[in-house]
Amino acid sequence: MKMPRKAPVSGAGLTAAGLEHAMLAQANPADAKILMSFFKTGKGQYGEGDKFLGCKNPVTRRTAKAFRDLPVREAVRAARSEWHEIRLCALLILADKYQSKKSNDKDRAAIFEHYANLARGGFVNNWDLVDLTAPGITGAYAFEHGADTLERFAASGHLWEERIAVLSMFPFIRANRLEIPFRTVDRFLAHPHDLMHKACGWMLREIGKRDRAALTTYLEQNKARMSRTTLRYAIEHYPEPERKAFLAR
Repeated sequence: MKMPRKAPVSGAGLTAAGLEHAMLAQANPADAKILMSFFKTGKGQYGEGDKFLGCKNPVTRRTAKAFRDLPVREAVRAARSEWHEIRLCALLILADKYQSKKSNDKDRAAIFEHYANLARGGFVNNWDLVDLTAPGITGAYAFEHGADTLERFAASGHLWEERIAVLSMFPFIRANRLEIPFRTVDRFLAHPHDLMHKACGWMLREIGKRDRAALTTYLEQNKARMSRTTLRYAIEHYPEPERKAFLAR
């Protein structure tokens, strides 16, 4: 497919097709090759078969801002695109709508369900899609309605839904409600995939920024069960002597 390189971004024509047209007009085939490698789209890799336009994040975010008034139903339709960046753009729009003061409880519940269905359908299928949108949708919803609303993701047995459950811990950590994040991380310490080791270590590191003593206690009790990757992420902000001491054990 031959795609034009540049075109003005406009929110006019607020449909999934309009969003797709705007993103296609900004495609960069050279960057697409780089992104396909970066997001591991090769055979047997975690992003196998995904297709990229070559739109970097600033371009995608700018387009999402231009289309922020896209109706939810059209954003959900766009989130089912074959193109990675169009899915990301649509998910960013949904996250923005969830956080908007214009949205009521019914609107937010609907967005949460749409997001869950998109994840189950395999459309929230790489770490950037999860990391940039799950905290503001599933995390925010769980913080308000209870962490048990994340069980559908945590118990799915699918990498990206499990990562959604872990990244949804951000609102709990920010509010210093640390028991739930510790429990969620604990559940996935023995996960076979490195991307989950990184996600768990990331959440532990965020906990440590707020309660270093609580994190240290957790690490002392669980370091033998966690991967080297998780531990390295978790202690990133510790003083060097403490980092060396943990890694030497």
